[in-house]
Amino acid sequence: MKRAWAARPLAERIALVRAGVAKLNAMKDVIVEELAWQMGRPTRFGGEFGGVNQRTDYMCEIAAATLAPQMVEDSDRFRRYLARDPVGVVFIVAPWNYPYLTTINTLFPALIAGNSVILKHASQTMLVGERLAEAFHAGGVPEDVFQNVVLDHATTEALIAARSFGFVNFTGSVAGGIAMEKAAAGTFTPLGLELGGKDPGYVRADANLDAPSTR
Repeated sequence: MKRAWAARPLAERIALVRAGVAKLNAMKDVIVEELAWQMGRPTRFGGEFGGVNQRTDYMCEIAAATLAPQMVEDSDRFRRYLARDPVGVVFIVAPWNYPYLTTINTLFPALIAGNSVILKHASQTMLVGERLAEAFHAGGVPEDVFQNVVLDHATTEALIAARSFGFVNFTGSVAGGIAMEKAAAGTFTPLGLELGGKDPGYVRADANLDAPSTR
């Protein structure tokens, strides 16, 4: 089934993933309340549907051009081009803050590109993974193409070390990123790590550097 998914026309994969997002939108009232239970966002702020829908539209718009082969040289001496092939199984380890948007950022392009996806959500927001799987399966994405799982840290690291995935995407703490990197050491598994604590700081010229610390 995984190879069958990659063999489907791009337009068909996009349509099925879009249908999954539409099913997710239909759950909005329930999801907003569940987010308040899980990660403390007041219901008056709603969910993350604005960002999710905007990212969905954008990634659909750029998919064909992004995934199309790029000709580098076509001459009497060489024909060189870049081709885009699925990496296989993409493993997403998602965070509790903005749990839908951060997952969609990887889930959507991975599925569109013809990969299968295994999602492990943060322990604080495990219902998010269940809702995403429910919505995407209802939209027509096969169950063995997108799976939501519940794993502890040790099992997660063991699966990465066993070269179970073609790509691993993690969003979370620096400590978590270090653990992922150590688990993948020697496997040559590509990692995408978006870690906390790396935001830039800007000090204005008129800043009072002698001011006492408020810590």
